[in-house]
Amino acid sequence: MKPGIHPAYRPVVFRDRSADFAFLTRSTATSDKTVEWQDGNTYPVIDVEISSASHPFYTGNQRVMDTAGRVERFERRYGRGRRGR
Repeated sequence: MKPGIHPAYRPVVFRDRSADFAFLTRSTATSDKTVEWQDGNTYPVIDVEISSASHPFYTGNQRVMDTAGRVERFERRYGRGRRGR
């Protein structure tokens, strides 16, 4: 690799707050937030919305989405029966 043109590749903690799960890996991603890891060192932390601990494909659990509420809110906002115009 050419020196000076690539981002730094360093240890980073990725944290899934919805599943209370975090893992330490190497990445070029950056963050201003830091967290103290189990080994006593401080690493940058990146919060993610979904990981293998919370994704239905990996967990086998299906989350219930509030689709009915979304549809009702859409119909209130834009009216019912406006299709085809």
